[in-house]
Amino acid sequence: MSRIGKKPVPVPAGVKVELKDHVVHTSGPKGKLSWRYPDDIRVELAADGSRVEVSRTRETPQVRALHGLTRALINNMVHGCARGYERKLEIYGTGYGCSLKGRKLLLNCGYMGRGVDRDGKPREAQFVIDIPEGLTVTVEVPQARGNTEPARLTVSGADRQVVGQFAAELRKIRPPEPYQGKGIRYAGEVVKRKQGKAFAGGGG
Repeated sequence: MSRIGKKPVPVPAGVKVELKDHVVHTSGPKGKLSWRYPDDIRVELAADGSRVEVSRTRETPQVRALHGLTRALINNMVHGCARGYERKLEIYGTGYGCSLKGRKLLLNCGYMGRGVDRDGKPREAQFVIDIPEGLTVTVEVPQARGNTEPARLTVSGADRQVVGQFAAELRKIRPPEPYQGKGIRYAGEVVKRKQGKAFAGGGG
């Protein structure tokens, strides 16, 4: 029996779970999610709706692996709808920053110029990024001050995978470089620094 899979998933107050046609539906203060679970996994909801129990119908290695995975994903759905997930990012570098315009995130992170969009119009920033449905981006500090005081933003939403994926895509635009630490990094991320080249003066 999977040690993770056999643990019931508690359903907190304010969150509703429904099972229909092999699909788990969850809804709560932070949003709604749905996911189709594998055919060889059995998911049952307690009569009072207070917990979800996951079991398996076969004992093959693949199904045993899916048992724990299914329980973990359903737990993430319940937690996401109840409390949500968030990923904080920091942007280091002189002139680097971020802002919001409707459902678009505007990023400036050290690249030359701002270019033009598909219609040939000047861009408002170096990167204009559509915020995916179901996610919220909050800008706490819009402008970085050198390499010591970063711009700060938070990506939040009910779906843990979507939150993490979008944050990773933002970081990928300008990963932190190892010399001065300029770039986009996760809050609390430690950047392994390198020493710059030293030029020794020669005497004749």
